[in-house]
Amino acid sequence: MKRWYGLTLAAVVAAAAVPALIGGSAAFRQLAGVSPHWILLMLGLVLVGWNLNAWRLRLLLGEKGRNLRHHQAFSTVLATECGFNATPGGSGAPFILAAMLKRHQVRASEASAVFVIDQMTDLLFFLCILPALLLYGLNHYLDFAPTWLLGAIGATQVALIITAFSLFRYHRLALKRSGALLERLGLKRSVRLRWARSQLRFNNAVRTTLRLSPYRLMLTFVLCAGHWLLRYSVLYVAVIALGHPIDWGYTFFVQMMSMAAGHLTLLPGGAGGTELSSAALLAPYLTKSTAAAAILIWRCITYYFYLLAGGIVLMGVAGWRFWQRQVPGQRQIREIES
Repeated sequence: MKRWYGLTLAAVVAAAAVPALIGGSAAFRQLAGVSPHWILLMLGLVLVGWNLNAWRLRLLLGEKGRNLRHHQAFSTVLATECGFNATPGGSGAPFILAAMLKRHQVRASEASAVFVIDQMTDLLFFLCILPALLLYGLNHYLDFAPTWLLGAIGATQVALIITAFSLFRYHRLALKRSGALLERLGLKRSVRLRWARSQLRFNNAVRTTLRLSPYRLMLTFVLCAGHWLLRYSVLYVAVIALGHPIDWGYTFFVQMMSMAAGHLTLLPGGAGGTELSSAALLAPYLTKSTAAAAILIWRCITYYFYLLAGGIVLMGVAGWRFWQRQVPGQRQIREIES
């Protein structure tokens, strides 16, 4: 736990320190000149995106989503986003999602299935938009050097989708191989059976989710696209707010590349690597101070704000559970005293 806190603190410091070192005091002078209306607009983009994700969560839950009200789904999305940005590679997100949905009678296997389908939808969206980004770059920038990066990311996404599909399609073979591996590692038979049961529940939950109506699945994809288009417009608005507009397509490309590179740092939220890569990609079109100021605004909205809002939800849930545990005990004490 202490190591996790240390990583999160290092990520928070790195996310602010890197652009500050790149831009220096000139970046902060430019930040002081940004109108609050632009900040409110960017926060509005994020809030609308969170609401789209809350709607998407309810759709993916199917029948159980009807018992989940919108504000409950919204708070679940905030907590999950916080877990994603506060842990290396977003590894804490599925656990927080399962814990939040458990309060609404959703099993852990069902929550895990929803998380996987949600991530596959994200991959599918980026896989669909990559050709458009490539054509846009070739049309507007004849020397579009990052072409090979788009190809590498596209190949990675295709490989992930094929791997996930293969695991679902040949789950029995995967269970046998994983069981044999666990046996070689010396795990007890009861542990191996528990693992097999959890995998079967997960596969069944994925199949149940994929059996949703085509209309519901298509609407889920549309909501996914809307969320990412809004979220990846934040940097574009930040650059406009500083008085140095860049093409929206290029800012989308910068965010996608920098977030992918940021995960290589193994710090929560891709801190450090995200800022360095985005600064390098913005360097040909912006001064160092302007690029640093834009990155600071962008990361404050899409990183610090995510941590703050999700952290408040998590503390509220933890405090409510603590209160629920204390109330019965206080009642018993009062009964004894009376």
